[in-house]
Amino acid sequence: MARTRTRFVCQKCGSEAARWLGRCPDCAEWNSMVEEMAPPPRTTTGPSMPQGAPQPIEDVSMETWSRTPSGIAEFDRVLGGGVVPGSLVLIGGDPGIGKSTLLMQACANLARTGRTLYVTGEESAQQVRMRADRLDAVVPDLYLGAETDIDIIEAHAQKLKPRYLIIDSIQTVHDPSGTSAPGTVSQVRACCARLMRLAKTTQVTVFLVGHVTKEGTLAGPRVLEHMVDTVLYFEGDRFQSYRILRAVKNRFGSTDEIGLFEMGDTGLREVVGASELFLSQRPEHGAGSAVVAIIEGTRPLLVEVQALVTRSFLSSPRRTTTGIDFNRAAMILAVLEKRCGLRMADKDVFVNVAGGLKVVEPAVDLGIAVALASSYRERPVDQRLVVTGEVGLAGETRSVHQTDRRLREALRMGFKRALVPGPRPRAGDDLRGLEIHEARTVREAIDAALVTGPAPAEEDDVFADFTPD
Repeated sequence: MARTRTRFVCQKCGSEAARWLGRCPDCAEWNSMVEEMAPPPRTTTGPSMPQGAPQPIEDVSMETWSRTPSGIAEFDRVLGGGVVPGSLVLIGGDPGIGKSTLLMQACANLARTGRTLYVTGEESAQQVRMRADRLDAVVPDLYLGAETDIDIIEAHAQKLKPRYLIIDSIQTVHDPSGTSAPGTVSQVRACCARLMRLAKTTQVTVFLVGHVTKEGTLAGPRVLEHMVDTVLYFEGDRFQSYRILRAVKNRFGSTDEIGLFEMGDTGLREVVGASELFLSQRPEHGAGSAVVAIIEGTRPLLVEVQALVTRSFLSSPRRTTTGIDFNRAAMILAVLEKRCGLRMADKDVFVNVAGGLKVVEPAVDLGIAVALASSYRERPVDQRLVVTGEVGLAGETRSVHQTDRRLREALRMGFKRALVPGPRPRAGDDLRGLEIHEARTVREAIDAALVTGPAPAEEDDVFADFTPD
């Protein structure tokens, strides 16, 4: 009798080892090696015939993708304009965030254009039917199955020939020919490969639901994200009603787009006025708050940047950021102390982007600097002012792209003043109601943004007797 061969596979990166290791040698993750049965050696009978001969690139047909609207405009925006036939889409998110709700609402709309098969591996068919009743998603061409065997799922797909296939979730599906447990690296990789082959050969669009670990990344091997065409993250606080759908990989569209939703009793509702959402609870005449105009994909947004600067009683003052890059905030703090004379070394600093949005573009730099100076001096920012611009290490401000679109959004929201880096953009007819101020340095921006008033007792003037190095 042949001896059974085993191997140890890392559940994070898929690295293999002949014996157990406490730490993966490739990804340095602790306690991630799991013992699995090694597959039998492959026998080759000779070179296989190629499926298609290479051809000159100029002879390759320019076939355009015919996208199908899902009936949810925000979902289509993140996908790049609609659902692409034969694509493999992976949607990840925290438990209870609304992944199944979003897909069920999309299935109800897609089933009106073609047969749709929804396969659940975590819930019973009765549970999914109850959700469909609540979401008003019971349509004739929506088929439902509770199955975890990939062989049976493929058999159902070959028999029904659906146009759309939803797997909820990929971690529960297993391949009977494999020897490892469902959810392991080898099982997830094998099942995803079979679903990808099904999507590419039959042009059926496959949606996969993936779990998210406590670190905020998709569970399972990283190769899962490399195999699929699109990776979407569903973000938000489960105790809040607002959700953000973000694309981190998209072979058929941009990865800069986001979709905004609000969770209600009847499912997810699209948020049309995104700027109104992020500014709805902005405090009036409060120090440490600034409105910044940013661009997410093709959509201009106005977000509120909040800062709190307070005296520290620790030997190492705290620096906490939410929604922005920590290193970016540290750089702006250094610029304010070196170029503007704001003594931050003995202060605890907290910076937050209200609404749960994560901002990565440098246009938020000037807003952070203004909010920090406002909290430091206890002087509010003009309520009618919107800020946008990048901050350089020399204390200068730098212009950002699509400034006119940002200012038009600010004018639509009722703002009367705009603070932008120099040179000032041309004000067209659509910006006549907006007073545009030019600030070439961070110091000039702070002077123009803060409301004049008495200085706090700690210091007489923020720039008194200060000479830049």
